[in-house]
Amino acid sequence: MKKPVLVIKFGSAAITTKEGDVDERIVLEIARQTAQLQSKYNIVLVSSGAVAAGKKYLKNYDGSLSARKAAAAIGNPLLVRTYGTYFKPFNIALAQSLCERQHFANRAQFLQLKDTYQELWKNNIIPIANENDVVSNKELKFSDNDELATLIAVGFGAEQLLFSTSVPGVLDAKGKVIAQISSVDKDIFSVVKKEKSAVGLGGMTSKLNFARLANQMGIQTVIFSMQTEDGILKAVKGETGTVCLPQKKKVSSRNKWLATGSLIKALVHVDEGAATAIQNRKSLLAVGVLTINQALETGEVFQIANENGEVFAVAKSKIDVLDVESIRKKKNVAIAHADDIVLL
Repeated sequence: MKKPVLVIKFGSAAITTKEGDVDERIVLEIARQTAQLQSKYNIVLVSSGAVAAGKKYLKNYDGSLSARKAAAAIGNPLLVRTYGTYFKPFNIALAQSLCERQHFANRAQFLQLKDTYQELWKNNIIPIANENDVVSNKELKFSDNDELATLIAVGFGAEQLLFSTSVPGVLDAKGKVIAQISSVDKDIFSVVKKEKSAVGLGGMTSKLNFARLANQMGIQTVIFSMQTEDGILKAVKGETGTVCLPQKKKVSSRNKWLATGSLIKALVHVDEGAATAIQNRKSLLAVGVLTINQALETGEVFQIANENGEVFAVAKSKIDVLDVESIRKKKNVAIAHADDIVLL
């Protein structure tokens, strides 16, 4: 039987010491626990830490884009070498996978990435993914590795997505871990602290945003800490951290890619009638469009928001759209076909 896919993301704060060195004690635990899961899952490790590991080698590191790229160039081989050292006693080989946003935006490139991972798994090799910071375009970067991990999880149809962070889970107003979240909504975000770690780009808000997206695509997400004994093994069983429950709905592989991997070109606001029609799996007609913030060409992807500004769907444009006036002249023409609209 085909093994389910498990994606585990480790943040910079989770795997580095206060001095910025890779925490070898944590990497050993990652190796030990992952080794126990490899027979059951096709595993992808998404690991931050390259910039944190490399920046100490730069004089007067200032956190600028060029400095981060240089630090990543230094830190990436250090990071992978450390992982390799601790996975070797468990007879597990690793492969480095440096990804760019365009690898997911271009479906043909994404399918090539998917084929490569399948080949690695056939040979019992675990890929370690990270953003290719050295060459990533500023405008086309991942927001952070939480996004990269989510795109991999959704694109590969993962069963679970685990976020390892510096805290034991999502904390409530009293500082206690929320064991389970059935729906990541405004109430949950209202109790989350906004700060980030000193070495990371994300934070709990980022993790919850991407947990919400993964849940909408049917993937269970767990936010946990490696400081917990057997943290990974317990997280897979839902016995530690915060478990964000998946929604039970079927989404095709193509539409999962459309909702997550494709680059969003524009935002289209629609009226109440159009929003209701789309929720009922109807096409988006020109007559229901209120505003559009940027011109669209046929085949480009855009978000759909209701009158309150809440984004509730992603769609692929069926026609060229220049502006609102040009749209209104078309009235009953479909801007996006129902088959090319994914509800979020």
